[in-house]
Amino acid sequence: MISLNDQVASKLPFHVMVKPRGAICNLACDYCYYLKKKEMYPNASLRMDDEILEIFIKDYISSQETKEITFAWQGGEPTLMGLDFYKKAVKFQEKYNKNNQKILNTFQTNAFLITEEWAIFFKSNNFLLGISIDGPQNLHDKFRRDKKGNGTFNEIMEKLKIVMKHQIDYNILTCVNSENVKFPLEVYHFLRDDIKADFIQFIPIVNEINQNAKTNFANVSEHTVLGTAYGNFLIKIFDDWVSNDVGQVFVQIFDSALASWMGYPAGVCVFDKVCGKGMALEFNGDVYSCDHFVTHEHFIGNIKTHSLANMLTSDVQQQFGLAKWNTLTEKCRKCDVLAACYGGCPKNRIVPLKNKTFKQNYLCSGYKKFFTHIKPYMKIMGEELKNQRSASNIVKILKNRNSQKNATKTKLGRNDPCYCGSGKKYKKCHGN
Repeated sequence: MISLNDQVASKLPFHVMVKPRGAICNLACDYCYYLKKKEMYPNASLRMDDEILEIFIKDYISSQETKEITFAWQGGEPTLMGLDFYKKAVKFQEKYNKNNQKILNTFQTNAFLITEEWAIFFKSNNFLLGISIDGPQNLHDKFRRDKKGNGTFNEIMEKLKIVMKHQIDYNILTCVNSENVKFPLEVYHFLRDDIKADFIQFIPIVNEINQNAKTNFANVSEHTVLGTAYGNFLIKIFDDWVSNDVGQVFVQIFDSALASWMGYPAGVCVFDKVCGKGMALEFNGDVYSCDHFVTHEHFIGNIKTHSLANMLTSDVQQQFGLAKWNTLTEKCRKCDVLAACYGGCPKNRIVPLKNKTFKQNYLCSGYKKFFTHIKPYMKIMGEELKNQRSASNIVKILKNRNSQKNATKTKLGRNDPCYCGSGKKYKKCHGN
């Protein structure tokens, strides 16, 4: 068991996801887990005021000892604060950046309210946009709808044209749900070819409805993606990506897997050994352990009375972060892909195991299948990087290997040993 004395969840650097409009959004996506959080603040304005904004920015900058500081604006829908709010935010960043650190702003949005004016602001201040798109129209509109129940695809595509026109840096966040998981290559090719995305995040939807403690079963929403289906989804896309797009398209889970294979931190809290360094800030200054744990039980303070650094290093938050490792099931600890997964996000550990205290990740079977599948490819890319060559060389390496295999196959008789080295006759193996 990891203890506080080990200080695995170290103080710096850390990250805060800012929700200036709280859980308010102009859409009503069927699978959204955050909209119900507004019930925690009945009769509140759900708008961050200038005082909280300034306190946060001053504290956040002064607490960071890194060369770069990243502000992450999210929601709900952050554009609902209006453009003037972010103009003030940039001014506060300039005011309190005493050490001339590089300030970065990321902005996760459904893009509905983006105009030419917004685009000019984003471009001139080097904002990185994260735009939520779940695939081509028939898949996107399945669950991502407005408050009238209408699909949102066409409007988002129009707004994306504005973003592309102004050459704003953007990436795509795709929620993998029970519908689009069935069409991995359609989703990937749409994002790669039609959207021209060069950075993609795939976020699996796992929404627990209620827990049945008497069985080894978790009750989930109809939008939830099954573990094995998610694994198959990732494998299909990975196989296409590794054969064609390495170095051209960056997929977050593929990059984090390669980092883990190389012995580095995954860089994504979901797959790190411990968590706790990604807190969530609500509109009124309340801080929670994580944006997936905005609950009364995981409230750790308010920035009016507590500094972010002190909240981060509090026993409560440290225990929260260390629990990611300390509550791993025995099944996880014995798993041969543990170093790539570390049990996944604690939010998704909802499957009870018979006569066991800790619960298993709902996506376990998918993660196991995916991380096992990619091992030989990770080895090749890892070797390239260790020898100071580009990981993208794997595309050429695989093409050469396939050419050699195809050439070999044309020379083999049906009763010859198969070229793959299985020991079987060609007719009983790859010639079948």
